[in-house]
Amino acid sequence: MPDKVQQQLLIEQRVANESKSQLVAYLLAILLWGFGVHRMYLGRWASGIIMLLMWGLGWLTAPILIGWIPLALVCVWAFIDLFLIPGMIRGDQAVIRQRLMAGRW
Repeated sequence: MPDKVQQQLLIEQRVANESKSQLVAYLLAILLWGFGVHRMYLGRWASGIIMLLMWGLGWLTAPILIGWIPLALVCVWAFIDLFLIPGMIRGDQAVIRQRLMAGRW
């Protein structure tokens, strides 16, 4: 039984070491708001790039007023992400934990 506890402690330590930092994710989300960098940091590359493209396209077309729509969408999306970041990190930790428990170190 102690081996099982020791193995579980080792797995939890590895999960803590390999998982993304919630502080870093929040700093990226707040400081680089619409660029989607926080999503890329958390491994959600496709949605991060979509967010970046919408942000850039919005600023390019803002002078002709069309760009305010994608800018508003990205701002709402980034605000919602502030509440989703903890869940994204917990999901990634669950994937890491499952990988380690399956023996794929």
